Amino acid sequence: MNVLLILGHPRTDSYCAALADAYREGAREADGDVRELAVADLEFDPDVRADSPENQPLEPDLRAAQRELEWADHLVFVYPNWWGTMPARLKGFFDRMFRPGFAFSFYDEGEGAGKEELLDDKTAELIVTMDVPPRIYRWFLRQPGNHALKRATLGYAGVRTTRVTNLGPIEDSSLEQREDWLKEVRELGRSLETGPDTRLGRAKRTATSWLKALRLQFYPMAWIAYTVGALAAAGSDAFSAGAYWLGLGFLFVLEAATVLSNEYADYETDRENTFAGPFTGGSRVLVDDELSFGQVRAGIGAFLAAAVALGGAAALAGVGSTAATAGTMGVLAALALGYTLPPLRLAYRTLGELDVAVTHSVGVLVLGFLVLGGSWRDPLPWLLGLPFLLSVLPAITLAGVPDVAADRLADKRTIAVRFGVDGAATVAAGTAVLGALLGALLGLLDVVPGYGPAIYLSLVHALGLVWLLRERLEPDAGAQRIDLLMAASLSYIVWFGVVPLVGLL
Repeated sequence: MNVLLILGHPRTDSYCAALADAYREGAREADGDVRELAVADLEFDPDVRADSPENQPLEPDLRAAQRELEWADHLVFVYPNWWGTMPARLKGFFDRMFRPGFAFSFYDEGEGAGKEELLDDKTAELIVTMDVPPRIYRWFLRQPGNHALKRATLGYAGVRTTRVTNLGPIEDSSLEQREDWLKEVRELGRSLETGPDTRLGRAKRTATSWLKALRLQFYPMAWIAYTVGALAAAGSDAFSAGAYWLGLGFLFVLEAATVLSNEYADYETDRENTFAGPFTGGSRVLVDDELSFGQVRAGIGAFLAAAVALGGAAALAGVGSTAATAGTMGVLAALALGYTLPPLRLAYRTLGELDVAVTHSVGVLVLGFLVLGGSWRDPLPWLLGLPFLLSVLPAITLAGVPDVAADRLADKRTIAVRFGVDGAATVAAGTAVLGALLGALLGLLDVVPGYGPAIYLSLVHALGLVWLLRERLEPDAGAQRIDLLMAASLSYIVWFGVVPLVGLL
């Protein structure tokens, strides 16, 4: 491992320098290739005097420092905490060094959203001395300097900080305490033998990556539809909690298997996507090497096995027909996994949006109805599910807009790819208005339970969404971030999920 040890103290005879020496000894014992850089020894102007950092020529020492940073795999910053943050000279070092073209680059119009992180192949750790007790700095002062460097500086360039070690208070420390800190820091360097992450850090990072891969933001939609169906069948007085929770467990693990299979199958399009957001572009755990393909395959298998077990238990425990419940679960599983997986690969046939809308509305609503004793021949779950289906279509259709360029390269035939961004906008607007009209009609005729007067407000929301589509979407721009439109279209679903849910309770 290439380790660059950066001393940020403005004096090279400080206790921070002794800590840096201790870390270097430990890292070399761990067979690390260690180089050192003392900011105090560099000759450079710490102030940005040009209109932008990249327009101010770098001094020879800073050009050499950039080459050192490019060489390194792991960066170790040792510096004192002064007035809550780093010394001025170290701040000037970052002001001049972390400039566009070296630490990050902005996308040109139409290329992507935000910026590209150019140092995302590196990790870092901070060793910070201070005169305030570390507990006070962490819990009372909230670590302003640590957060600024970890998140706003290193994080902005893509450097992942694996560990922060606060040492203090220094001023009143004894010689014995300082010797103990030197030993502690030497052990930090020696720990690089097993990588830059601590054991706990590796476990937390793996858990975070799996949570990210599961994309839990998609699950409430299906839970609400399923619960509406269950309440419509049983009513609040005859509700079978055991059957309900088993069915919900089946839906959860099926959704988990589905999002992981999408992650696996959509790797190529996700890799090309520079407009990814919370609801578009995948979780990127494969693209960013947070999880391996083998881990994702194992996750898919584990969740499918759990789906079989929970689905079988729900079918047997359910109040309704076991055959009808099991059959509905099988159809749901085939459609959900068939979104991206062969042989169906519906997202590659311009049927993906309809597939998602069906499985997350009518499909799970009917399942909830069957589990709690209803019959698939009853028109009630279908009537409740149809406006729900129409309300889902705007969001899932618009989700293809940020992905359109990458999807086109991967031959994924979404509505936005086949009919263009303006075609996707037309579908989203039309289905939003149609869903609101159908919901209002069902409420007016009083043919389904749960549709109270609040459902009429969906017409206002639908018209607002149409207005946003006209004002905020740029059909000629192609792929683009549409966070406001996604928020408006996702919240639109609430009218056809939460309103009947509340009405049926």
